[in-house]
Amino acid sequence: MPIDATLPYDDGNIFARILRGEIPSRRVYEDEWAVAFHDIAPQAPVHILVIPRGRYVSWDDFSAQASAEEIAGFVRAVGTVAREQGLVAPGYRLLGNVGPDAGQEVPHLHVHLFGGAALGRMIAN
Repeated sequence: MPIDATLPYDDGNIFARILRGEIPSRRVYEDEWAVAFHDIAPQAPVHILVIPRGRYVSWDDFSAQASAEEIAGFVRAVGTVAREQGLVAPGYRLLGNVGPDAGQEVPHLHVHLFGGAALGRMIAN
């Protein structure tokens, strides 16, 4: 069910539970700012989710409330994961959904990192 990106953070969301180790994940990266793991229903040969450790509902919430260190750490984590996965030279796509119209399903900021094949156009005209 899509969420309202303006709602308060829900500590019971699946990504919060992954961060606490209550739900297993196939992690590929973690540091003090972010955790990255394989999506359980991949939409591309490489489909990794990158989430901040902080309690942020969406990109909007994160950009308005996070410290400069958190923002820089998260953005660097996304770039590090892309490099470590060998996606930079062939290319990759980042996708971050905010709110119900965009299809955000989990009320914790997350970025989808897609790659490993030609992805085609994202939105058809």
